[in-house]
This record gives sequence, structure tokens and C-alpha cells, in this order.
Amino acid sequence: MKIAILSNGNGNYSTKRLRDVAKERGHKVKIIKYRECYASIEKSNPTVSYRGEDLAGYDVIIPRIANSMTKYGTAIVRQLEMQGVYTVSSSLAITRSRDKLRSMQLLAKAGVGVPKTVFSRNPTDIDDLIDKLGGTPVIIKLARGTHGNGVVLAESKKAAKSVLQAFYLSNEDGTNILLQEFVKESAGTDIRAFVVGSRVVASMKRQSLDDDFRSNLHKGGEGTSVKLTEEENKMVIKAAKAMGLTVAGVDLMRSARGPLILEVNASPGFGIEKVTNRDVATPIIEYIERNANRRHKKDRVGA
Repeated sequence: MKIAILSNGNGNYSTKRLRDVAKERGHKVKIIKYRECYASIEKSNPTVSYRGEDLAGYDVIIPRIANSMTKYGTAIVRQLEMQGVYTVSSSLAITRSRDKLRSMQLLAKAGVGVPKTVFSRNPTDIDDLIDKLGGTPVIIKLARGTHGNGVVLAESKKAAKSVLQAFYLSNEDGTNILLQEFVKESAGTDIRAFVVGSRVVASMKRQSLDDDFRSNLHKGGEGTSVKLTEEENKMVIKAAKAMGLTVAGVDLMRSARGPLILEVNASPGFGIEKVTNRDVATPIIEYIERNANRRHKKDRVGA
């Protein structure tokens, strides 16, 4: 197959792993810097160009879209979808997962356990919002933050009000601001499960190395391999499915009332390979081989 990896470049570890595994399995692979792509929109002729040439003849695209480039990146993915190219992660699924409010709503609707969450555009509602969460401390986060950025722990109502006021003043694009319950027993610790298709191929526990309540590896957290319980395994697969993602990094915490899903990441990093010594790139390429080929066969039969 001819595969295009939409990425920021071949220096990214995840991109290199996908390229190398795909080539080893006999596929033709090209890394496309989607930031340098442009689209032409006209009746019955959706095209995407890259460095002066139209992207044509690709069987599969693997989107590795950065959070900061979600709108532009998903627009390029959508244009390629209109050409009939098979995509590992759809533009719609990526967009859903990048909006924390929308993803929480979809997860709750699907019956997935999530931390209790409230949101409002009115800072005068703060007392009522905190009461609905059971009091302080509370987590305050921007709906489009990533890697632990835009997430603050407010220890008191006064602190929560100050944080919200600062967020509202700096929030020029109208991004929703969420308040979530603080799960004390899981502070500074969470679990990242890497889902491919309908199975978990690797999972690690992330622990902050100081008193930071966030456990992201990007914030200096430490990762160790961990085995999921049967309940956790079923829940993370259900969470990925609720987002419409076939490849996802699902973050969860262990609370007194059971596992709670924190986030579903559409472009999970491959650092989990180094922590767990588990190969996650090969299952992705294998999944593509099974499903892209199946779709092409179906298209030929339909023709």
C-alpha cells in the first residue's frame, strides 16, 4: 500500500516508528508536513497539494495532528477523506477528542465513568458550580489544553474565582472553561492505555515526581508499566469507541468509586514503548492492513 503520514516532520519519534515498521512490511511511505499542504475546493474535485504537487494515489493516511494545529490539520484530513482515502483517524473523531467539553459529554452519554464536570460562561455562578462538585479543591481547565497545560488546581473558592477571572480575561477565542471534581486518592497519578482497534496494546502508570497533581510525562512525570483490570480494559476501549477513534491514548484514574476516564488522545505519543517495552507501531500498521484492504475489497465488489 501507499501510505502518507501527516506529521510535523520525520524527526518525531512516533512518525519514525510508523514509517520504519510500514516500510519493513513492504509498504511505500511518505511523511507529509501537513502544515505545508494546501487544498483546492471545487465541484467534484477535492485536491490537496504539497510542495507544488497534488497528493494522489495514496491508499491510507495516518494523521499525527498537533493540538495547536487541530483546525488546519483536520481540514486537510477532511479534504483527503473526500477523495476516498482511508484514514486511521477521521477528521470528526480528532475534532471531538480535542474538545474536552464535547468529549466529556460524549463519554458520559456512552455510559463511561468520568470525573464530575461542570461548566459555565458566567463567573458569578462559581459558588453554585463548586457546590455541585462537592466543594473545593477543584480542577479548572481550558477545554482545548494539552499535556497538562491550561489545568489548575484551586484549593479554595477564592482561588477558584481568581483563576476563572484570569482564564476569562485571557480567553479571547471563547474556549470553554471546565471545573472538575478533585479526586484526592488519585492525585498525581494516572494511567495511559494505548488502544488499537478493539484492544489495549500497552498501558503505563504515570506518577508526578513532586507535589504536582498532574502526572503528564511532559511535566516531568515518571512512567512504569501497569496491567489494567478487566473493568479498566473494557472502559478504555469503550471510551475510544465513543470518540470514534481506532487508535487512541486513553487516560484514566483509579478512584474510590472505580475507574474514571480523563481524556482520549487522538495522536498519542509513542513514549509508552520505552516505558513498557511494548511495540505499539506494529499493531497500528497491522490494523491498517486488515481494514484498508477490507474496505478496498468492499469498494471493488460495490463497483
